[in-house]
This record gives sequence, structure tokens and C-alpha cells, in this order.
Amino acid sequence: MASEAKIKPQAFRIGKPGAAEPMPETFTLEPVEDFVEAEAAKAVAPIDPAERAVESAQGRGITRSSLISWGGLFFSAAGGFILVALSNWLISLVVELFSRSKVLGYVAVGLGGLALFALAVMAAREIWSIARQSKIAHMHMSFAAARAADDRDAARRLVAELVGLQAKRGANAAVRANLLDLTKEIIDGRDLIDIAERDLVLPLDRNVAREIAGAAKRVSMVTAISPRALIDVAFVAAQALRLVRRISEIYGGRPGFFGFIKLMRSVGAHLAITGGVAIGDSLIQQVVGHGIAAKLSARLGEGVLNGMLTARVGLSAMAVCRPMPFEVESSPGIGDVAPFLFQSEKKTPDAAHKN
Repeated sequence: MASEAKIKPQAFRIGKPGAAEPMPETFTLEPVEDFVEAEAAKAVAPIDPAERAVESAQGRGITRSSLISWGGLFFSAAGGFILVALSNWLISLVVELFSRSKVLGYVAVGLGGLALFALAVMAAREIWSIARQSKIAHMHMSFAAARAADDRDAARRLVAELVGLQAKRGANAAVRANLLDLTKEIIDGRDLIDIAERDLVLPLDRNVAREIAGAAKRVSMVTAISPRALIDVAFVAAQALRLVRRISEIYGGRPGFFGFIKLMRSVGAHLAITGGVAIGDSLIQQVVGHGIAAKLSARLGEGVLNGMLTARVGLSAMAVCRPMPFEVESSPGIGDVAPFLFQSEKKTPDAAHKN
């Protein structure tokens, strides 16, 4: 039997008791923000109520196809019938003129040809203006979707379209050239859209605000000095129509007759959706808060009220005609574009001392 190796006893140093740091009895878990989840939350963020109101108003007027409705079918059929009847009458007239004199017949044919040519040009311009206004409305919706999704390719395409929309304006040529260069450098779609809004659209907003302020001031002054209510109504209506057309032109639209009707339908729809005042902005609170009803005479109070309503129409037209939603800055209110409507005369220290 082979001898087995004996295992000698060994000693180990384990240290002094209490030398190691005691383990904590409780643990605190600190949440760490996930970048991917944060970006995904931004992409699926709910639509702002103001933006939802704008898109709904555009769908009721500017982007709505009038032919796909019973009213559109009626007016199309009635217009076609009137056109056939008018053509038949003109042909009979030309034939009768030729029977009397060839000179009169040729003159009638020439005048009729000029009239048809002018009508064709007017129709083409009308169709072009409607298509342009519809393009701006669809651009507004596309900008909102591209910014929510942070879509770089869509942002570059839309910014290029926005630059082309303002191509005939010489005042912002340098800004447009800079934006086209930035579309090749910036890779974040949301940042590119914000830069385009800040550099190109916000200056247009300031021009629109000046137009709204001017119209509101004219309406309030004329209402205060007008001797007849009928004059007030006519002047307010004329100023509102002029203001809506002017705002559309500032943002790049060229509304014709039918295009302007569609635009006014969208403005009216926006006023109806928002209740005649901006979302979260009560007209009654503004009037009562500034004490207008108590401090001003009845006539001046009517002028201020008409001025505020004119400004509200301008703000609705601004929201509907703007080629992109408000993101860099919040949408303005009546107090932002027409603060003079809420200013009352304050006593000077000398006057207060005399009293």
C-alpha cells in the first residue's frame, strides 16, 4: 500500500472583524432618461388644439373640393346650362349680323374671340390662385407632420418649397439663399424647420401684425366718429375683406374671386371653431379687465369692440394663411397685435395734484 502524502495544517489571515465597510441596508434607484424614448414621445405628441382648429378650418374652405358636393354639382350644371344658352344666343347674333353685313359679322367674331381669350386667361389665373392657396394649406399640414416626426428629407423638401413660395420677394433674398445652404448642412429636420420659421416666416408675421393693427385702428376710429350704423357695418366689412386678402398676399397667396371665397370660408370656419376669440383668450375678460365699458363712452366702446373683432378676423386669417404652424413663438393674441385698444388715458402727476 503506497504511502499517502500528509496534508499539513495551514493558517490564513482573514483580517480584523469590522474592517470591511458594512453594506447599506437600503438602495436608491435613480431613473435615467432614455434618449430614444424621449424622441419617440415627441414624435407621437398630441396635436395642439389651436393647430387642430387651423387644419379643420382649412379643410372646410381652402383644401375642400367644391365639385364633390351637391352644391358644387348644382352650380356646375347651372353654369354649364347658362354657358350653352349664352353660346347659342351669340351664334344666332353673329349669323344675323353676317346676313346684314359682312363687316359687322367679322367685327362681332373678333370681339367674341377677344372676350373668349380674356375669359380663358381669367379662368387660368383663377385656377392657379386656388391651386397656390391650396398648396400653402397643404404645406402647413406637411410642416406640422414633418416636425413631429423629425423627418429630415421632408423638412428639406418643404423648406425648399417655402423658399420658392417667396421667390419674388427681393427683401429676403439673402435669407432664402442662406436657408437653401442650410438644407444641405443641417441633418435634424426639426431644427431646420425651426430655423426656417425664425428667419423667413417670423418677419412676415410682423408685417401681418402691422396690417392687423392698422385695420383695427381705422375701424375703431371710423366707428367712433361715424353718424350712422350702416356706415360702420359697410366700413368694417370692407376692412375685414381687404385685411384677409392682404394677409394672404403677404404669406404668398394670390386669391382670385373664387379662391377668395374659399379663403373666407376657412376664416369663417376658424372663427366659428375658436368661438370668435383665440383659444384660452376670452374677449369678455379683456373688455372687463381693462374697464373699457366703464371708462369710455358708448360710441368709443363700440369702436373699440369693432376694432377687436377686426383684429380677431385678422388673427384667424393669419392662422389659416400661414405656411407653417407656430412653434418657435406662440400665436399672437389681440393684445399683441393691437395693444392700443386696451390703453386708457392715465392721469399725469401734475393733473392728479391739481385735482
